[in-house]
Formats: sequence, C-alpha cells, structure tokens
Amino acid sequence: MKRILKNERGIALFIVLWVMALLTVIAGEFCYAIRTEANITRNFKEETQTYYIAVSGLFWAIEELVVNEFVPLKVNAADVEEEQEDIRLRINTDIPAVPYGDGQFKVLSENESGKVNLNRAGEFLLKMMLNHFEIADADKNIIVDSIMDWRDKDHFYRANGAENEYYLSLPKPYPCKNGDFTSIGELLLVRGVTSEIFYGGLKDMVTVYQDQETGSERDYQRPERDSRQKAGFDFNRININAAPPQMLRAFPLMTEDVVLDIRKYREKKDFRSFSDVQRIVGSDKYAAIWPYITFSLSPYYTIKSVGMLKDSRTRQGVQAVVKIDKTLTKGYEIIQWIDGLEYRS
Repeated sequence: MKRILKNERGIALFIVLWVMALLTVIAGEFCYAIRTEANITRNFKEETQTYYIAVSGLFWAIEELVVNEFVPLKVNAADVEEEQEDIRLRINTDIPAVPYGDGQFKVLSENESGKVNLNRAGEFLLKMMLNHFEIADADKNIIVDSIMDWRDKDHFYRANGAENEYYLSLPKPYPCKNGDFTSIGELLLVRGVTSEIFYGGLKDMVTVYQDQETGSERDYQRPERDSRQKAGFDFNRININAAPPQMLRAFPLMTEDVVLDIRKYREKKDFRSFSDVQRIVGSDKYAAIWPYITFSLSPYYTIKSVGMLKDSRTRQGVQAVVKIDKTLTKGYEIIQWIDGLEYRS
C-alpha cells in the first residue's frame, strides 16, 4: 500500500508540474499576443496620424502656392526681393519641418518647368538631358529618336527610332503609342530606355504636363506676374530656378561645383536675369547653357509631404501634382495623387 501511495503521489506531482508548465506557456503566449496587438494598434494609430499630418502639409503647401498666385506683386524693389525669398521657401528648396499637432511635416515643392517635357521638347533638349548618363552616343541617339517616334502620330520611324515593326517583334509585343506620353513611366516602354537609366535619374528629369486646351503652358515669369498674358511656353528651355540637381548636371560644361553654387544661390533667392546666372556660373559655362535656360514657371507643381510624430520613427508620405491657376474655382486642381511616398531621412 505504501508503495502504491508513493507512486500515486509521484504521478500527481508530475501532472501538477505539467499543468503548471502548460499554464505558463498559455500565459506567456497570451501576454505576447496582447503586446503584439498593442504594438499593432499603436503602429496603426501612428501611421494614421502621420499620414494625415502629411496630407495637411501638402494642402498647406498648396495654400501657400495659391496665395503667391493671387497676391499682387509689390512694386518696391525691397518688397520684390522679400517676396522672391518667400517664394523660394516653397519651390525646390529644403525648408525646415513645420510643427503640426503632435508632430510635424516636411514639404518639398517642385515646379515642372525645371524638367524636360517629353511631349514638347525638341531633339536638342532631349539629347542634352542624357549628357550625364554614361551611355554610348549611339544609344543616346536611339533613345532620342525613339521618344520622338513614340509621341508623333505617324508610323514613319527616324534613323535610330522605332515604330510598330520594332515593338511588335519583342518577346512581349505591344504597339507604338503614336501619341502624347500620359505618364513618365511610359519611358520604360520606349526603345533604348532601360531600368538602370530610368531609375538612375532620368525619371526625376522629365515631365508630361502641359495645358491640354492650348498645347502650351502659360508664362509664369516673375516679376511681371500681375500682367500675365497667355503666351507660348518655350519647351526647349529649362527653368534654372526649378531644375533638380540631375537636370542641372545635364547642362553643357556643367560641373558638380557649379551645380552646388547654383543650388546655394537658389536657397536665398531666384535667378531673375541672365546676368545673375553668368555671375554665378562664369562666362564660359554661361555661353554654353544660356540657350537652354529660362525663368518662366509652369502652373504645374509636384508637392511631396512627409508627416512625422514626436518620439516616433513612424513616417508617412504623400505626393501630388497640382495645377495652380487663378482661373480655377479654388485656384488649384489636383492632377495626380500618390499615397505611401517613400521617406528618406
């Protein structure tokens, strides 16, 4: 009997230990699940907050651009200089983060006049934009002619271009568009344009936006913005005040030092005359680049906004292409909207 009771006590102890171990595992799993759900909830909350902070930043930028469009330009020279500096805070300039609610947003506004318009640019400008890419001249000629064949409405191909005969012979065939580019992503369909070239900087140098009703953009040159007239926009020139670094590097004879000098100048104010440009870049480089530059702005802006929270690494970004025009009911029109903008600190 003593031996049987001893065996039963041993079994009971084993069962108790097994149950305790099981309860410990269940309790640990429960705590882990609760903590995971709490983290998920917190992350969702922070992502939602930062997203709407980013959206607020984007509409803040739109408001500033609309105000710049509607407010008359002062005639006093000092006031003109002050306004120019204010505008530079909005366009193509890295401005400090703006506090908003429990966080802050950081905004970058770019004007499309600083890019090559794929639908309107001529052969010389298309060739120039490929200057800083390390590709053979023959490949550059193929890209330029193929872009022009893609957008024209006929089926005749240029010496180095491509039409249906080429595209329909590809492993995954598709027709040549023979019409305007509707997005810069279409470049990846054009003969000669590789992913390395496109994502290696070309996508930041091109645009497709122009006024559809006239086929041209309006002259947004300052300081005469109060007496603006509808005028043909020269699509074979690039606004040096709005050109991104990749575009600046494509200008003839351009060096990294000169690109840096241009960007430093633009942090304070716009170039307003060719003499301003010549003073910064030097006579030799000015002689090479002046045929390609302008000071006219496009009504189209690309606005990027990133929302951030205090004591949090969560970031959310949005991007929009916006047309700013006082003839519109609200003064602006959103042409394109992209959520989930990649954030780079």
